[in-house]
Amino acid sequence: MPLTTYTAGEVLTAASLNSNLTAAGGLQFIKSQTIGTGVATVTVTGAFSATYDAYKIVISGGAASAATNLRYQNGASAASYYTGGTSTAYSTNTVAGFSANNAASLICGTSFTGSLMCDLTVVAPFLAKETFFSVGAVVYTTDAGAGAGYHNVATSYTSFVIFPQTGTLTGGTISVYGYAK
Repeated sequence: MPLTTYTAGEVLTAASLNSNLTAAGGLQFIKSQTIGTGVATVTVTGAFSATYDAYKIVISGGAASAATNLRYQNGASAASYYTGGTSTAYSTNTVAGFSANNAASLICGTSFTGSLMCDLTVVAPFLAKETFFSVGAVVYTTDAGAGAGYHNVATSYTSFVIFPQTGTLTGGTISVYGYAK
């Protein structure tokens, strides 16, 4: 639907303004969830629905008990994640590949003792089809990388789980956005 344009002195209606806000496209905020204190897992419910086909998940702030990967699962599904990507060493500019075949979860970001970071795009989690992923960045103390993959389970999910590979998380925010159709 195209945006409505207004002229000086015209009366604006709530319906017209609301239509413009929903027709604007781009990322639409769905929800945010604060991570508790010393938690091993965080379940984000009500994240996925028929309203959107693709989502952006961003995690920021907070801290971890140890520097490690952040992991992602659709619902409580702990199998059939396939991923691959590349990383580049800061000091030597050496590029290396990484992959996971039929893993229990997907690497979605990084946790340090002073911060958390995740930039994940999730495609089709609500559809009863495979879910596809694009990991924007995974940052380590020695290198950084990006990757993609899929969850080879044809099930509809409304929630997801975030957890550190080792240790616990404290604070920070998980924000979920939908890509407008």
